[in-house]
Amino acid sequence: MTPLQHALECAARGWAVYPVAQDKTPRTPNGHKAASTDPERIRAMHVQFGFVLVGIRTGETSNLAVLDIDRQHNGLEWWRDNRHRLPATRAHRTRSGGLHLYFIHKPGLRCSTARIAPGIDVRAEGGSIIYWPSARLEVLSDAPIAEWPEWLTPAPKPAVAPSWQPLHVTHGDKARNYATAALHNAVQRVAGTTTGSRNAALNAETFSLARFVQSGSLSPTEIAGAMAHAGIAAGLEAAEVQATIASALGSAAR
Repeated sequence: MTPLQHALECAARGWAVYPVAQDKTPRTPNGHKAASTDPERIRAMHVQFGFVLVGIRTGETSNLAVLDIDRQHNGLEWWRDNRHRLPATRAHRTRSGGLHLYFIHKPGLRCSTARIAPGIDVRAEGGSIIYWPSARLEVLSDAPIAEWPEWLTPAPKPAVAPSWQPLHVTHGDKARNYATAALHNAVQRVAGTTTGSRNAALNAETFSLARFVQSGSLSPTEIAGAMAHAGIAAGLEAAEVQATIASALGSAAR
């Protein structure tokens, strides 16, 4: 089957799809928000953008939630320890060697990262996944899609990001003022980033800001505090935010 045929098959199941590139980035300008179950709309997207991989919008639109089990971070070990607690349901192999377990969407369920356990993510309202059979990866189980297990509902996280006060502009210090403006703009960009590219945006913006440490215009503490605020405001987990910031600042210092 071609990627377009896979997309149409998914749509027939009620899953809203959109075209994705080989590197997993959306090919439509508005990403997963362009997802549709309408065959004519899907064919039109294929003509305009081309389906290389098939993306599925998760959550209420598709009545679909996916447990994303990462091969890294001990995700597969968690799955082996807990698979006896999971109902039989549709399962796919992912390109990285992990698993996607498909479930019926639970109202109110949203995306989360490592809140259930390290290496275990939830793709639900506000998110999307790649339909890996469109890349000829294995369907491990074609069992009917089960209800979302109640015990997998992630614990709620604080709704408020850590407080951060914008830095003051210093009159006469052009280098400091330029760096401060760049920091404020980076915070706004990361905080407004959509699901699927938040960690990459946090890493790129932090790495870019590190040049101001070398020039003496900003301190690592100022950058780390501001970007932690931005990352958590975007919906990332605190542990992931701290690790990404530390990695970006460390890479820039080498």
